[in-house]
Order: sequence, then structure tokens, then C-alpha cells
Amino acid sequence: MSLFSTAPQSLCILRLSAIGDVCHAISVVQAIQKQWPETKITWITGKIEAMLIGDLPGIEVIVFDKKQGFKGMRELWLQLSDRKFDALLHMQAALRASVLSWGIKAKCKVGFGKDRTREMQSLFTNRHLPISDKFHVLDNFAEFARYIGVPFDKPQWDIPLTPEDEQLAIDTMTEKPTLVISPAASKDSRNWLTNRYAAIADYATEKGMQVVLCGSPAPREVNLGKDIEALCQSPVINLIGKTNLKQLTAVLKHATVVLAPDTGPAHLATTQSTPVIGLYAHSDPRRTGPYNDLDIVVSVYQQHVEAQQGKPVQDLPWGTRAKGDDLMKDITVDMVKQKLDKALNSIKTPNPNTTLSKDS
Repeated sequence: MSLFSTAPQSLCILRLSAIGDVCHAISVVQAIQKQWPETKITWITGKIEAMLIGDLPGIEVIVFDKKQGFKGMRELWLQLSDRKFDALLHMQAALRASVLSWGIKAKCKVGFGKDRTREMQSLFTNRHLPISDKFHVLDNFAEFARYIGVPFDKPQWDIPLTPEDEQLAIDTMTEKPTLVISPAASKDSRNWLTNRYAAIADYATEKGMQVVLCGSPAPREVNLGKDIEALCQSPVINLIGKTNLKQLTAVLKHATVVLAPDTGPAHLATTQSTPVIGLYAHSDPRRTGPYNDLDIVVSVYQQHVEAQQGKPVQDLPWGTRAKGDDLMKDITVDMVKQKLDKALNSIKTPNPNTTLSKDS
């Protein structure tokens, strides 16, 4: 039985980070909006993530700066002290988020089911999702919608981009098919090898594509981009550190194909209906891979996690990670070439989300 039989007056969404998970959550929140357009939705999120969702139609976004610690929590609680939501959807099973949820008033505080929760989230919630056989993170988020009474089928996204957001992509990209490489994961151990990124860039250039590097202005990402660029035999366009989050989304929108390890831009590209070749060794791509493109993922996760755990992957707990700093080296250039060829061969018409050609 659903939590609500009619539209609630107000809902609070708690999902602070990270970009990829926020992308998953957007599709769920927008499904709720479509079903219940009259429901007032407040979303509490992080500073960077607010750059992406701050202008989503019909959503009040409240920023929590984790750097402010408990002081920031108290300020947020004070800001919401005169409000009580019909339900809080606690979509982040992390202790910091749970402590933050403690001071948010809601009749029902809905958390993950026992098989998907961690860090004592169940102590901060009074409703729990049922045990689930859903594997991908997005599908588990969708259970929040179903639990409260909103049907959820296929994820859809509507992330506003202004002409100004898109201008950089339009100015940068020619009419050639474009491979966008977002090379940096959240941890360096999850990055692919620098010389192999360069080899794929050269391979794409030989196939008549232009190559664009993208990423954040973090020094480690900027340096990685420079290293890749130096190893390329053909020119590439290096936009790492030169875009804000919405401009980055626009670049990914106008790409023909995106190549990325386990990182937020892979999921941003998915929101723009752009094919993503994901590179995975540490986490299961069935759980965290680009949702619409699991068929073109390159993964060595299974071989490593089974060797480390001594069990078949199907017998391991959900969320089990493989550990090690050199796992990504087992992804070869030929593996990625095959997936790039497959992706290009499957693109018959231009992406309807872009005015630039995506013909291969």
C-alpha cells in the first residue's frame, strides 16, 4: 500500500551529493512532479550540486555547505524551523545526511530498505522501503517514488540549459562527430591510464572525429588533461577547468559519444541522451554505470572482485567494491576501441537533444 493515496501538500528531498547520484535523483523527483504538480517540493543539496538543480522548474533548492559542519546544520534547521513536511525522502544513506535530517520536521521520514541502507540511516527514519531486488542506484531511488504512490517506468530528465550555457559548446564544436573524454574520476585510482586515453583520442581522430577533453577546474583534473593532450599525436580541444557545471552539461549534450570512468559527467551525459562508454574496475557497472548504456560499458570489475572475495559476483553483497590502485590497467585500448565502434555504428540519426550532427 502506498504512503499517499492523494497528492501530499509538501515533500522534502534530501540528497546532498554527488553529481551522478543527483542526476539519478532528478529523474525520480521530476516523475513525482509530473504525477503531483501541485505538491510543493523542497530539495536540500550541496553547493556544487545546487549549480545543476538550482533552476529546475517548481523545486525550492536549499543549499547545505558541508564545510560549515554542525554550524551549517543549525542554520538550516533554523531556516526550516516553522515548516513541517508531509514526508522527507531521505535519499542519502550517509551519517552526515542522517544527522542533518534529524532537525528537519516531517510526518514521515522515508529511508532505504534494510538491504540497501548503511551508516545507521534506519535510526533517523520512521518509514523504510521494502527489500528490493533492484540493482542500479537509479532503480533503487525510483523505489522512493513508488513507495509514496508515484508510478515510475523509464527515467526522463528535463534540465534547463540557456543559450548562454550552450554557447561554449556551439562555439567549440564543429559539424564533425565528437568524442568527449571526461578522464577524471573522484579518485585517481579509478582513472584510466593517461597514455591509453591519448591512444583512444588518436583513434577517434583517425575515424574523422574531433576530440574534446572536459572536467572540473580541480588541479588534479587540469594536470591530467594537460598530460593527455601532450601524449596525443593529433590536436584535441581541452576544456578541462574552462566550463561551469551547466556549460559542461551542454558540452556533453552536443557530444556524439562520451568516454568516462566512474564519474559524474558520465551520468550528466545520460541526462542529455548522449551515449556513454563507461570504464569500470572498482564498482559494479550494473549498480553505478551509465544507466542507458550498460551494453557499451568496459568492465574488469567482475574478475577483480571475484578474485578478491573468493566468490561469484552474484553471491556478493550489493555494493561490494574491488580494491586496488592498479585495477584500471586491465582495461585495454582494444576493448575501448570495440565499444567506440559499436557506439558509432548504433547512431543512425542525430541526437534529438542537439542541433549539431551526431552522424558517424
